[in-house]
Order: sequence, then structure tokens, then C-alpha cells
Amino acid sequence: MKLTEKETEILEILDENSRADLNTIAKMAGVTTEEAEAIIQKLEDQKVIIDYSTMIDWRKVDGHEGVTAMIDVKVTPKRGVGFDEIAERIYRFQEVESVYLMSGVYDLSVVIRGRSMSDIARFVSEKLSTLDSVVSTTTHFILKRYKHDGKVFETGDDDKRIVVSP
Repeated sequence: MKLTEKETEILEILDENSRADLNTIAKMAGVTTEEAEAIIQKLEDQKVIIDYSTMIDWRKVDGHEGVTAMIDVKVTPKRGVGFDEIAERIYRFQEVESVYLMSGVYDLSVVIRGRSMSDIARFVSEKLSTLDSVVSTTTHFILKRYKHDGKVFETGDDDKRIVVSP
């Protein structure tokens, strides 16, 4: 789909800050509030804008840390549908946050969240690996997030300079 310069500019503004209010977006894009609202509505209707999301550092919320895992999945694609059918079956599971078709040794990369490592293990052994097209999996547990979707989780603003005194 070919977008106008203003439509692209509004997408870039929303990509940087999806909480920006309509007046701010209009001013930044150099359009009226009504034009900005119409452009956003059009982009939502055409599914260019899929959703507005919040990024939360769950490590800072007691009792809600959870576990995130990235699972590399090797699959046998089906004739006529390729990887799409198995990817759809995987992304329909409630635990699954993301599914990506990848190049390299593995075909799909699946990101899931669970309350514990046992939840992740149960998902892999009971749900994911039992699917017909799944040949093998490799699970990687995320130990710490430093940066996600362009956002740094901890800035580490502490002054690390050595104090020098006479």
C-alpha cells in the first residue's frame, strides 16, 4: 500500500509514542486535528495500525515477574500453505506472544510467557512439540531485558567515574 507523506509521518509519530494526543500529532505532522483523526482512522481501518500497546517492566512488580522464552521451531511445511498453517496453529495458543518466520537452521521463532519455567516446559512438551508438523524445538529463556522494541529498560544513570580528590 502506498502511503502519503503525511500518513507516513503520523505513523512514525505514533510508533515513537502511541500515547501522543491528537492535537500533538496534528501539530507535529502539520495538519489539522480533523485531518490527523481521519488519517489515523483510515490506517486503523486498513489494518496498517494493528494495535496500541504498553511496555511494562514486570521485574519491578512483585509477584508478576514471570518467565519469557524464545523457542526455535523446525517444522515440515505443508504443500500449498507452506509455513502459514502451522504458524497460525501456534499463534492461537494463549501463551504465545509472537511468532516469526525465520531464515537459518530453524523455521519459526516463538516467544511465549509463563508464570514459571515449568509452565514453559509444559507448553513445549504438551502443546508445541505434539503438533504434526513440528520436527524439533530449542528453548532459550530470557534472563534479563536490556532493550526491547527500541526502549531501554534500565538506563544505568549512576555516575561510574572514579572520584579523584587532592
